[in-house]
Amino acid sequence: MEPSFSLKTLLTFSLFLFFITPQSSLALKLPFHPQDLLPLLPRQVSWPILNRLNGAVDLLPTFVGAASASNDTGDWKGACFYENRAWMEFHNKTGSEFGGGTLHLEVSEAHSWTCMDIYVFATPYHVTWDYYLLSREHTLEFKEWESKAEYEYVKNRGVSIFLMHAGMLGTLQALWDVFPLFTNTGWGESSNIGFLKKHMGATFEQRPQPWATNISVDDIHSGDFLVLSKIRGRWGGFETLEKWVSGAYAGHSAVCLRDSEGKLWVGESGNENEQGEDVIAVLPWDEWWEYELNKDNSNPHIALLPLHPDVRAKFNETAAWEYALSMNGRPYGYHNLIFSWIDTLDGNYPPPLDAHVVASFMTVWNHIQPEYAANMWNEALNKRLGTQGLDLPDILVEVEKRGSSFGKLLSIPEQDDWLYTDGKSTSCVAFVLEMYKEAGLFDPIASSVQVTEFTIKDAYTLRFFENNSSRLPKWCNDGDDVKLPFCQIKGKYRMELPEYNIMDPYPHMNERCPSLPPKYFRTKSC
Repeated sequence: MEPSFSLKTLLTFSLFLFFITPQSSLALKLPFHPQDLLPLLPRQVSWPILNRLNGAVDLLPTFVGAASASNDTGDWKGACFYENRAWMEFHNKTGSEFGGGTLHLEVSEAHSWTCMDIYVFATPYHVTWDYYLLSREHTLEFKEWESKAEYEYVKNRGVSIFLMHAGMLGTLQALWDVFPLFTNTGWGESSNIGFLKKHMGATFEQRPQPWATNISVDDIHSGDFLVLSKIRGRWGGFETLEKWVSGAYAGHSAVCLRDSEGKLWVGESGNENEQGEDVIAVLPWDEWWEYELNKDNSNPHIALLPLHPDVRAKFNETAAWEYALSMNGRPYGYHNLIFSWIDTLDGNYPPPLDAHVVASFMTVWNHIQPEYAANMWNEALNKRLGTQGLDLPDILVEVEKRGSSFGKLLSIPEQDDWLYTDGKSTSCVAFVLEMYKEAGLFDPIASSVQVTEFTIKDAYTLRFFENNSSRLPKWCNDGDDVKLPFCQIKGKYRMELPEYNIMDPYPHMNERCPSLPPKYFRTKSC
């Protein structure tokens, strides 16, 4: 049942006042806040306002502090309550070996009578949540600590507290925005495009048809780089988030190879096999291209980046093939997937992301899918600690024992020669660049370059590619009035690769680089 005309009029007028009145003027507490009652308005009125106020990133919690017995968190401002503080009280009500504890959280100064704050609370062993509607002291019980390690961790580091800063309504709206990113629908595609426009400044200008190029494969050579941007479905949503945190305007990559008989192949880390596993594969070009044209439902936009003739002359085709075949059939490089993005303590996390949120996210996944979590980061974190076999809670405790921080651990550079339980680990771009390394393109500094630290953006900014448009194939960008410096071979929208082909390799490249949106400025020689 819709609200009466008079109520709708009142709410609409209240919203109008809210948006035109300076926040400093709203000194008096209202019986309700206009945002709290938006759902009572007709959808055509409320949803445009909700979309203006909240977005998919509002699903990310904000770290506000950690409460321990010796550490009062101090005050922070919530989404609803403007004065908040928390502290920890240890007890042993159950008579267990390590006891338990009570988290006290005092909330006050609500901005209206109808708002609420939602919190997530995390230790290396527990994740829980709660919401608060009333101005008073609230408590959250931890009946028993799981082990001495958890007890010592909470005593020293406290229980981490995360605020869902969008509140209940904003969080629900954010969920509504995130869901379509991963759907294989027109809604999903437009949602991914909208996210990238809003958070990265991407333009998505439409190209003239045809949107697939009639390619002459004779013009494609060993070492030519392929970048793909998928904008719908499971991989479309994942790539959108990957692009946002890394600054890359593409989310997948592959490489071309010719065999001794002149046949063209594509090497790709992340090809799905018959068992549904993502593996490294070397496929005939015709098979790969036919799939991308007719079967890939993620609507991939694809560009071919031809190597510069001088770089191609250095490319050792025999060494490249040896490397490709040695990796063929191995699992996709999940072990080091996130570590190419995180290089610094705080310069790679788009707000409200930070190392605390990453640790909390990992803790959640460690409980939900421990095998998946172990594959994604546990082994890589052990490499950085110089340990073996520690699971995530033990890793967090070990970091605490060493007087370090999880943020520092995440920023330790990946090493190309690290061997995991299933062999060398290479993501899509690391596979291509490791091949380049084996083929001699990083000589004479190859030993001081860790390509597993490169994102896709780091790869296409290398000065490896053709810089003379007259040498590009005749079919390159054929029919498009905008002549790109590379060859877009598929896609409705014109691909953008900012800072394309501008950077010479140097020792320890991309090991300490910030990458914050929307400009993604990097420091010199990072």
